[in-house]
Amino acid sequence: MTSCMRPYCDLIAVRMLLLLLVLVLVRSDSAENRCLSSLISTCEDCLRRGPECAWCSQERFLDGAHVSQRCGSVSDLRVRGCEEAFIENPNVKVEVNATISSTQVSPREINIHLRPGGEATFVIEVQQLERYPVDLYYLVDVSASMQDNLDQLKTAGLALSHQMKEHSSDFRVGFGSFVDKPVSPYIDVHPSKLLNPCSDYEVHCRPAHGFIHVLPITQNMTEFTRVIQEQRISGNMDTPEGGFDAMLQATVCQKDIGWRPEAKHLLLVMTDQPSHLALDSKLAGIVVPHDGRCHLEDNIYSQTTTMEHPTIAQLAEKLLENSVYSIFAVDQVQYQWYEKLLSDVELQIGLEDAQAPRFWVNVTAFCPNGSTVSGSTKCSSVQPKQTVFFKVTVGMSCCPAEGGDQDVLMSVRPVGFNESVTVRIRQDCGCGCTETGRCHDDAGPSACPTETDVCRADRSEPVCSGRGACKCGTCVCDSSRLGNIYGKFCEMDDFSCPYVKGLVCGGHGQCVSSECVCLPGWTGETCDCPASTESCVSDDGLICSGWGKCVCGECVCDDSRRSGALCEKCPICDSSCQSHWSCVNCHLSNGLGSDAYQLCNRSCAASSVEYVDDITELVRGKYCLYPSSEKCQYRFLMDLASERPQLHISRHPVCVWSRRYFKTFLSAFLLTVTLGIGMLAAVRQLLRARNCSWRSNPEQQFERSPKDPSYVPTTNEKTITYRSDRLPNHPVEMHSHMPKMLLSDAWQ
Repeated sequence: MTSCMRPYCDLIAVRMLLLLLVLVLVRSDSAENRCLSSLISTCEDCLRRGPECAWCSQERFLDGAHVSQRCGSVSDLRVRGCEEAFIENPNVKVEVNATISSTQVSPREINIHLRPGGEATFVIEVQQLERYPVDLYYLVDVSASMQDNLDQLKTAGLALSHQMKEHSSDFRVGFGSFVDKPVSPYIDVHPSKLLNPCSDYEVHCRPAHGFIHVLPITQNMTEFTRVIQEQRISGNMDTPEGGFDAMLQATVCQKDIGWRPEAKHLLLVMTDQPSHLALDSKLAGIVVPHDGRCHLEDNIYSQTTTMEHPTIAQLAEKLLENSVYSIFAVDQVQYQWYEKLLSDVELQIGLEDAQAPRFWVNVTAFCPNGSTVSGSTKCSSVQPKQTVFFKVTVGMSCCPAEGGDQDVLMSVRPVGFNESVTVRIRQDCGCGCTETGRCHDDAGPSACPTETDVCRADRSEPVCSGRGACKCGTCVCDSSRLGNIYGKFCEMDDFSCPYVKGLVCGGHGQCVSSECVCLPGWTGETCDCPASTESCVSDDGLICSGWGKCVCGECVCDDSRRSGALCEKCPICDSSCQSHWSCVNCHLSNGLGSDAYQLCNRSCAASSVEYVDDITELVRGKYCLYPSSEKCQYRFLMDLASERPQLHISRHPVCVWSRRYFKTFLSAFLLTVTLGIGMLAAVRQLLRARNCSWRSNPEQQFERSPKDPSYVPTTNEKTITYRSDRLPNHPVEMHSHMPKMLLSDAWQ
């Protein structure tokens, strides 16, 4: 049985070996030899293989070899002898047109060159303006249920308009109304109800309508007030209204409404009910889909009875296309909506549908609060005058089947802003040698210089800093997924230096050779430290109040006990006498004169000083002594009751070894010695008299009564046990100690 299984096992082993070999070959081909293929016959075929592939157009390159051997990586072609000037390797380029001025979005125009598999990165700045032109169009539901809201609008609408004028130097307003499609089953089609939907309630209402454009956008607030006061309610039968119909017309009818291209467009929809959707129209026999166009005739929506309601997607597309913010609000909340809309900055990328599958886009938002969100196109809570940075990376996966030299336009627009960025993508799918027809011929040394020293920042530096290729004396920088590489010698980039708050070099410098080169006025490794010390100067003109150093625009206090932005706080610094010795010493060194007040500003920055003749007259404060070098002491009083400690320095020193104090000391010393000797003599006489009395009556020492303090009492010890039971047969021990002297007296 073993001999039968052995051929089968050998077959399996051979198959596994072949499979392993195939996998190795496939992996090697995909990772290392992607540019090698016998199917490559032209320079264009080579470049389409990927960004790592290049073409050698040098004459007699690898004589006798297949033309496909001209394709390979740049390093491989160099090793095989292809000169740098004949290597076709288009690199990514980003060209920014800074000539077009902008107030909100910059730059306004960018040109990039991409090849298959390549990618380019650029940064877009979006700034929120504090006072920006605003167009506000009121679109009001005038059905019967909105009677109360309509009455409030007549007062609140004007107040809101005045409020918004405080935030915009150029504010304009318009007005339009809607109810529903004036067909059954949405309204009562009885002839009397067509003219007055409220006839049953003896109220005169206006006829139902899909949308009426009443007042174009204007800055005439008097006309706006008059129009609102003239509005009357209408009526319909079902709950939903025709709001989507009216919104689409107010959005796409740009000229009729009066939307200004340079203004922010706000469409304020005031309603208390939902809107009909597209399929609802079939209840009325309306089956024609909405075409998304403007249909205003004499300011009235003419297709309200023939076209369906627009879909939500269709309405959203038109709002984005025309940069219109839609706000659904009632009563007093419109103003809060307005503030919220201005605080959001979101980026929208637009690309032709036919070209979209060949490109990919990644956006990273750098918000003013310091957060960095990769893959996010939105920042919230953006305040006026703040700037949002968006890092946009665009990549191209492949070239088109034909027409590869045509540019592709991509638009980058902040939602709701009237300014946008136009990105023109140049598809580098061709080769320069193809235009001359010499992709296989030697262009000759005179066509392009091969000297590479001009592409070095220094002779010791590599060509193009090792991050590019020298072509005809010019560095063509490599592309990187991390960011842009640029500069004359490809020495600069926007990714290899430290970031501060999401910006390379803190936004105050350039990244050169992986180090930040700061702009004027900024210092530090990350260029985030202002060179000026203005922020550290206190009110008295001193840096950090004279108690610290200004480091990176902030005070670093010399004394750990001090605190505060300017080292001005030190609750425990002024409570000790020694803390003011330097101040007192400065005044003493300058003779306690008027000049000392100015010369000692630094030493006495935290306190005020005055001179006094008699310091004992001052009651409030703490007395201190300052030892001088003349063996004298200067007294000063420290008053901490005021905000700044006040020092009162005595003009007259107290010298310890002066003649007056010496006499006083000598007198006190002699008096003390005399009193001591007198007391000792008196005690000696008392002791001598007592001793003589004791010797004259020796028997009295044995006749002391029990009350005599020198009498030694008798000690008795008894052990007593209290028990209710019968006592044990133990004798009671009693101890009595009496002095021998008393016992002898008793026996006598």
